Amino acid sequence: MTSTASDKRSGNKKSAQGKAVDSYLIRRLYFFLAPYKWFLILALAFTLAVAFLGPLRPYLTQVAVDDYIANRDIEGLGKLMLLFLGVLLMETALLIANTYLMRWIGQGALYRLRNTVFEKIEKLHIQFFDKNPIGKLITRTTSDIEALNDLLSSGVVNIIGDLFRIIFIIGFMLSMSWELSLVSLSVLPILIYATFWFKARVRVAFLNVRDQIARLHSFVQEHINGMNIVQLFGRGKRESEKFEKINKGHANAHIRTIFYFALFWPAVEVIASLAMALVIWYGGAQALSGEVTFGILLAFIQYVRQFFVPIRDLSEKFNTLQSALASSERIFEVLDTKNEIPDPENPVTPERKEGHIRFENVSFRYNDSEGDVLKEASFEVRPGEIVAIVGATGAGKTTIINLLMRFYDVTSGRITIDGVDIRDMGHHHLHSYFGLVLQDNLLFAGSVMENITLGNDDISHDLVKKTSEMVQADRFIRKLPGGYNHRISERGASLSMGQRQLICFVRALVYDPTILVLDEATSNVDSDTEYLVSKALETMMKDRTSVVIAHRLSTIQHADKILVMHKGRIRESGTHQELIAQKDGIYRRLYELQYREQLKTG
Repeated sequence: MTSTASDKRSGNKKSAQGKAVDSYLIRRLYFFLAPYKWFLILALAFTLAVAFLGPLRPYLTQVAVDDYIANRDIEGLGKLMLLFLGVLLMETALLIANTYLMRWIGQGALYRLRNTVFEKIEKLHIQFFDKNPIGKLITRTTSDIEALNDLLSSGVVNIIGDLFRIIFIIGFMLSMSWELSLVSLSVLPILIYATFWFKARVRVAFLNVRDQIARLHSFVQEHINGMNIVQLFGRGKRESEKFEKINKGHANAHIRTIFYFALFWPAVEVIASLAMALVIWYGGAQALSGEVTFGILLAFIQYVRQFFVPIRDLSEKFNTLQSALASSERIFEVLDTKNEIPDPENPVTPERKEGHIRFENVSFRYNDSEGDVLKEASFEVRPGEIVAIVGATGAGKTTIINLLMRFYDVTSGRITIDGVDIRDMGHHHLHSYFGLVLQDNLLFAGSVMENITLGNDDISHDLVKKTSEMVQADRFIRKLPGGYNHRISERGASLSMGQRQLICFVRALVYDPTILVLDEATSNVDSDTEYLVSKALETMMKDRTSVVIAHRLSTIQHADKILVMHKGRIRESGTHQELIAQKDGIYRRLYELQYREQLKTG
């Protein structure tokens, strides 16, 4: 099978599937319009009134010519012109009111939809973000939703209005002359064929456009975040070539839709001109023979012109509709994503928060096609104990804390906190146990205070200041312009790595966590700052269960227990002194290696 034939068959398949889901997608989108249903009904009434008033004008023209101009009735013609003017003013007023009303409804629906999508993304399991690029999710919450603007603001209602306008036009035409109506509408089979041909192809084209937009956003977002790497390794030309290919695919997808519209719109114009020619030819002959009046002929010429206006409008609105439906499919893919780590139906809450952790034969794999990255891990951390986890990169250290906080679910075994399986706890209650500081500290655009409290009004300024003093962060925060109200740029780029890390320490500690989790938390601070932070942490970790991952073994010598990871297994466990005493132990080799490196650098 040739690629062209294969693409055509694939396109036909997508088109058939698209027909089946269109009405379903529109029904789902109506959910976001539901609060405005009475306003929608009002807008629909306005639209139907406008759809009637437009075709009424040619009818009034026919009456003016046949009843008043032909009979030289100036007074009657004047009264009819006042009626004509009234119809025109009413149509204009209704159009203005309806446009504002529908735009207001549309923005309200988009507001609800954006909130719903963002809240859904916030609640999805962490593994979802491993599989979906950030740029793709940005596309879903921005341009895909924005593509629904015209549909929710006016699309469906105006489509109904155009359909009724066509019905009203045909009704007026039939009331005047059914023969001339049949002549005028004889081109409809050609128009219907052209419309279905256009619809079948443009839907597939718009689906491809949305795919290409998502690819473009993902690539741009990823490379802006990694621009320092691109520039450092001289990859600018190569990455530009990759972008050019993606951009070319995006442009070609749009050009394909333009091609279909370039064919369809002229075809409609030709069909409209053909209909006009038939009316003038046949209607003119009938007018000359006296079978129809000149007023009817003039009205039919206006009706034919009016008839194809909503046809052209419908093609444009179909453009909007297909783009919107293609976007809504992707939006609902996110909304329909099943949370693989759901809250239990009947969550269990421990009687007291003590921070007693147990891992019981826990194994875990990220994908079914890969092997276990954590294998039969068993250990216990009693309330108030400090346990440190060390090992080479990829040994499974971070996996342990990800499982502990239930960012992922164990493949086998179980994890308990205070005697309760964490899978039986509600997420909110489980996460309330923890204070977390990661190696890759994350700050949001906003003030220092907002980054520490994360909008929690229960955390006072005094508590933030006191905690900042304990971790030695208050000294540099007070020197910032505005102090705790200093505005931090995106990702905290205006602060040093050490300053960002100290703010993350304060953020973790002001919530007074039962369990403190530190993942390489002191790796990005200098030696002087590390000493100050270590002293503060000794105070903060006192009588608090703490889980510490560290490469610098000098920072964990006073831990109550050290777990040594190797290839996904806990190979050694004990205090610093107990592990150093093991001559051929992994921990001793790691410690001696770091000690030699320190002597060399010292």
